[in-house]
Amino acid sequence: MSAVLVVGGAGYIGSHVCKELARRGYLPVTYDSLVTGHREAVRWGPFAPGDLADRQRLDDILDHYRPATVMHFAAFTFVGESVVDPGKFYRNNVVASLVLLEAMREHGIRNLVFSSSCAVYGQPQQIPLVESHPRDPANPYGFTKYVVEQMLADFGQAHGLRSVALRYFNAAGADAEHEIGELHTPETHLIPLALAAAMGRGPPLTILGTDYPTPDGSGIRDYIHVTDLAVAHIRAMELLEHASGPGAFRAYNLGAGEGYSVWQVLNMIKEKTGLEVPIVMGSRRAGDVPRLIGDNTLARRDLNWEPQYSSLTNMVTTAWRWMQQCRCS
Repeated sequence: MSAVLVVGGAGYIGSHVCKELARRGYLPVTYDSLVTGHREAVRWGPFAPGDLADRQRLDDILDHYRPATVMHFAAFTFVGESVVDPGKFYRNNVVASLVLLEAMREHGIRNLVFSSSCAVYGQPQQIPLVESHPRDPANPYGFTKYVVEQMLADFGQAHGLRSVALRYFNAAGADAEHEIGELHTPETHLIPLALAAAMGRGPPLTILGTDYPTPDGSGIRDYIHVTDLAVAHIRAMELLEHASGPGAFRAYNLGAGEGYSVWQVLNMIKEKTGLEVPIVMGSRRAGDVPRLIGDNTLARRDLNWEPQYSSLTNMVTTAWRWMQQCRCS
């Protein structure tokens, strides 16, 4: 059984990828500090606790499991926090990633799938966003993803690293069997925040802007089901496994290629749960744009990937079923 080191595999997306890896016959080894991840989400392979910046611990794990591929999800992700405490993000997201790349080089591991973000693009100059769009991040979080992408390209040129960066749009939904789901502290994503408000587990949902130039005045975003993200990671890994020749860096957008407004999401929640979402009208956040939608043509072509689970109905329904049975607070 081929081992895959999943750095950050105890988190939301990483744990779903581990389940998909195990389903396809791989051995996912979760390397996670549990600073933001959850031990109970590690269910489909061994757990190797450790900090990514701990080179000795990382060397020990690589020696023991000898993975052919590394998947890298370990990052702080809260945009607002990155603005007020950028040093925390540069240490964790950039410096620790350099530790990982140097360890991989010394252990002869050439394949890496990186969890990136559409935040590398910054303010969109066109919609939908394509991979050739200029990268001009608007916050330190986005810039850390940009820097790591550049590191991957440089390590490919210098050391033969083969890597794929997957630029997510808005991850949503939960595992169809309700074994794992979205659980952030604090939570910042629309669907779980709205569901928590409807269930009385959280405060009313604040709608950040109702005067955008969109059909209903609320912002439109591209949502992609977490299971579709997991499948894309497997396809990216398989692309690298079959690659030959010198190192190369590739980047792909992962989105459904269409967008839903805040009001469309809230209406779907009411339809599927029968619950009203209590709301508070707020003003726009600085830097938010009316529409953010990605073009996924390259991922469809090169990864032979097609979103299968990313209807709004399925994203809301799976998130709702997960939250009904989990001990979310």
